[in-house]
Amino acid sequence: MSDASPPVAMFDSGVGGLTVLHECLVSLPQEDFLYLGDTEWFPYGSRDPERLRARIARIAELLLERGAKLLVIACNTATAVGEETAREVAAASGVEVVSVVYPQAEIAAAITANGRVGVLATPNTVASGSYRRALEAQGRGLDVIEVEAPELAPFIQDGSLFDEETMEMARTYCRPLKQADVDTLILGCTHYPLVSPMLQRILGRDVRLVAGGHAVAAAVQRTLGAAGTARPADGPEGAYDFLCSGDAAAFREVGTRFLQMPLGEVERIEIDAVTDSRA
Repeated sequence: MSDASPPVAMFDSGVGGLTVLHECLVSLPQEDFLYLGDTEWFPYGSRDPERLRARIARIAELLLERGAKLLVIACNTATAVGEETAREVAAASGVEVVSVVYPQAEIAAAITANGRVGVLATPNTVASGSYRRALEAQGRGLDVIEVEAPELAPFIQDGSLFDEETMEMARTYCRPLKQADVDTLILGCTHYPLVSPMLQRILGRDVRLVAGGHAVAAAVQRTLGAAGTARPADGPEGAYDFLCSGDAAAFREVGTRFLQMPLGEVERIEIDAVTDSRA
């Protein structure tokens, strides 16, 4: 059996991926996890794709240098733009990659009744066509309605107060989804589960929302099991640690709300070799 002691490493542009980590901590309490929030470069949704791919490659290298046994891309934009890049880097170390897009597409295709699936995501994720391809790969002939929501993730990351202006922003994003009569909506950004009650109210209770956390946790469990690197389910409780590229205190303050568990110390790191430049 392969070594089960190293941690599962995951990364996101900010704190949104903590919604994925939360589900992994609940489903796999015996595993160690290492989470990197690239808050210095948040949001990924407006970054130049080529520069973002270079950034993702460096992050993957850093996490592998820390001994990761599995790499999880807990960010929809990073998956859409740089999944293949991360896989190439990880493959050189014999490490597999789990991402958020395909597991969500599998669930959405399985539960939709009318075949109309919505995707709410960042501009880069929509432009990549990653969800459309993943849904088409399910072989159900689904109608896919994609909507860009460029302001939603920054609003959530900032911890801004909910007000009527916020509701109107959400209604604007949801309008084409309602007009298309979707019965299933993929939350195509790991920040979005934090506003799922608001989206559910606007869309109606009959629309089923598909977040990434449960799907990714299940995929992590399957991948570790197949590789023989899973820790015994009845083993002691694992640890979880945090890295971020921006302000560590701000990450800890906002991140606690997302993780719904204590964060403890957050180590600030430098991610070199990529200049800070937007499209």
